[in-house]
Amino acid sequence: MLKRKVSMVDTEDFDQLALEVFLFQYNHNQIYRQFCDAIMRSNDRLKPPYFLPIETFKTHSVTTRKEIGTHYFESSGTTGLVNSRHYVDDVEFYLRLARKGFESAYGPLDKYSILALLPHYLERTHSSLLAMIDDFMAHSIPQKSGYFLNNHEDLYTALIANKNSGVPTLLFGVSFALLDFVEKYHLDFPQLIVMETGGMKGRREELTKSQLHYYIKKSFNIQNVHSEYGMTELLSQAWSQGEGVFYPTATMKVIIRETTDPFTDEKMGKAGIVHIIDLANVETCSFIATQDLGIDHGNHSFSILGRVAAADLRGCNLMVE
Repeated sequence: MLKRKVSMVDTEDFDQLALEVFLFQYNHNQIYRQFCDAIMRSNDRLKPPYFLPIETFKTHSVTTRKEIGTHYFESSGTTGLVNSRHYVDDVEFYLRLARKGFESAYGPLDKYSILALLPHYLERTHSSLLAMIDDFMAHSIPQKSGYFLNNHEDLYTALIANKNSGVPTLLFGVSFALLDFVEKYHLDFPQLIVMETGGMKGRREELTKSQLHYYIKKSFNIQNVHSEYGMTELLSQAWSQGEGVFYPTATMKVIIRETTDPFTDEKMGKAGIVHIIDLANVETCSFIATQDLGIDHGNHSFSILGRVAAADLRGCNLMVE
């Protein structure tokens, strides 16, 4: 019943459904209940929901189920660090909502050729991003969609063919791989949508987002570089169609809290810690305190500035503007 409500949620009933999800998770998620009880004991004036620190997914099995399932998504991590695991049994629910969220921003998937330049993701078997893109490709123009590891010449050929035939094209790419590509190839393709997924992962010298996007825009002669904001611990996404301004899908709400007080909302336009309500996380925890710095721009939009200073780095950590 809750999943059905989540799949149909809109702005007007989001907060009411979030409270319903909170009560369900408080009653069925032992880890989350212990966390909430600790907060209520220390400050009984605070009102729920309470936001679970994202690093909990590294140390505990966060679930509302009586038994942990066998399927999980896992973060890429960095050598020497513990990876996060997000136990998700109903993968089709995740994929269905991801499709719905994408199409609300970009239109039907079946009109697109989807190309993916994601070398290090293809080495992983538990990537939520890879699962989403696999599903997107299955619902796109399959004969014109596919992955490219280090075969940049084949990707260049596919892009030229799509441009010449007028096929709407979406290129997903991890940061370092996109930079490698645009250093070798240039193509005047203004209609191309480049979806940069972040992550230099120590492969190259770090660039700011602005620098990276400048090179990509110049190489393809495009106006904007698009981006997806998501993570292993979330099942919802936010999409940016340029300038680093993200709009969350219907199942996601972003709240910016003060850096010195995690219980107080930050003023609009000022940097703070990103807290997320992700109603799609029905099976786990929908209330997550991330380690990202962000700004609320109003009208349900936000931007990401980077990582909190003392936060341990992930494999696809966001670069500072």
